[in-house]
Amino acid sequence: MTAAQIVAEIFYSLIGIVFALVGVKALRDPGAQKKGTTAAFWFVLAFTFILGNYLPKWITGLCVIVIAVLTAINGVKQSANDVPDPKAVRASANKLGYKVFIPALCLAVVAVVAATLGGSVPALSWLTANNAIGVSGICALIVALLLFKAPAKYVVADGTRLMDNVGPVGILPQLLSALGALFTAAGVGTVIANGVSAIIPEGSKLIACAVYCIAMALFTVIMGNGFAAFSVITVGIGIPFLIMQGANPVVVGALGLTAGYCGTLLTPMAANFNIMPAALLEVKNKYAIIKSQVPVAIIMLVIHIALMYFFAF
Repeated sequence: MTAAQIVAEIFYSLIGIVFALVGVKALRDPGAQKKGTTAAFWFVLAFTFILGNYLPKWITGLCVIVIAVLTAINGVKQSANDVPDPKAVRASANKLGYKVFIPALCLAVVAVVAATLGGSVPALSWLTANNAIGVSGICALIVALLLFKAPAKYVVADGTRLMDNVGPVGILPQLLSALGALFTAAGVGTVIANGVSAIIPEGSKLIACAVYCIAMALFTVIMGNGFAAFSVITVGIGIPFLIMQGANPVVVGALGLTAGYCGTLLTPMAANFNIMPAALLEVKNKYAIIKSQVPVAIIMLVIHIALMYFFAF
């Protein structure tokens, strides 16, 4: 096992521990609904994250089926949370002001720097893109603890509370990304390429850009995740109709993925982006977030088509 894989396993194990703690939180709540199935969901999920790399694939697949069934039967419920007093929260917010954004900024900056160093410094080759995100998360956590003088116990208390609030939809992006890889392996991209070849006139770069970006957005609407759509649509449209025609792969890849994000704004399948915020904000219409994002998504999609046409060729 390489250094990068060892570091990745450490981060996956840390994530698994958080899931396990959410399960413990459910069991310790005397008034929790369906605490048995709720705890089982989080424990099985933690099991796959911590030991999944060492298990036969059929066992991991069985675990995925178990958590899917527990979710389908509405067996995962949120347990009680020790929510701070609103007045105390307001007073703390007034005191901290914009300093509360420093850890978030640290998260982004460290991730970019770490990923850049990992790609250019041989000694830091273990800093892959995923590992860089993990490192940035730890750095942001340390900055938050030092900046806000918060007790270390809040890391566990608020971390599990946030995960419990998000619930099963928190793992939806990962599942959809895996589904995208499955679609690619099944040859869905080839089928799409055969169908699109009848639409795009030979040598029409603008139409190729438009079809690629729109397909990325539409498939993201279906899949709920831009990463899931990216592999399928890029194999089926991006490579044969853009890159093979002389388009810059870097531009096609970058703008293609963000074109997919335009679809993320439009779909209830992206539950953690659209449906969950509506629930947390207690909005009466659960699609209110999506409706407000439609004009922005359409405008951004048109801009993506133009940018790809002018900068990819």
